[in-house]
Amino acid sequence: MKGRIVDLTLTIEEGMQTFPTPWHPYVEITQLGRHGIENRETRKLILGTHTGTHMDAPRHFIRRGATVDQIALERLVGPASVVDFSALPDRSSIDAVRLNAAVGERSWERLILRFDWDRHLGSNRYYTDHAFLDEDAARLLIDRKCVLLAMDTPQPDNPQHGRGGEKDSPIHKILLGNGVILVEYLTGIAGIRSEVVELVVAPLKIRDGDGAPVRCFAIEV
Repeated sequence: MKGRIVDLTLTIEEGMQTFPTPWHPYVEITQLGRHGIENRETRKLILGTHTGTHMDAPRHFIRRGATVDQIALERLVGPASVVDFSALPDRSSIDAVRLNAAVGERSWERLILRFDWDRHLGSNRYYTDHAFLDEDAARLLIDRKCVLLAMDTPQPDNPQHGRGGEKDSPIHKILLGNGVILVEYLTGIAGIRSEVVELVVAPLKIRDGDGAPVRCFAIEV
């Protein structure tokens, strides 16, 4: 496969931004092997299943949902439509009508939502002010047989909704409950020149994984 490659992955490094809750650990990287002493370099990594650019498997919110190691790679690799929402104001709600118009006649199987929101990485605004899907838009994705939804925001849900109760991550639950894989924290979507690309999402193969960091890139063919 030949074509221009656009890396959409955040670099994993100590001190990087992570979701501000106790169930998402900070990244720690400790060098163990050293040149001149052990005569090799090795490192110990401490990171979460949802660190940096990562995918959510259904198990993340669905009690008996599929885990990372159970998901066929064919779902994670293939043509994807790039949907440009970068002109939207902060905290915009994307409904089914707006989503349908933006995708148009292209394939719904895999979608990459571009908000250029990675420009806010490192700030609290990254988590509080991003655009989001409403429930009708999420159900439209199910109706259109979407299998993978990728985005350069930390989540598809309304950031203003609290955790717990009926308003706790309803979009996650609709999509993951219907087998749609979510890929979050993309970066550099603005570097893609094409409306349709070959998308590659390569997660760590974690047994019973509710999610996993991924190397994600687009190939313009």
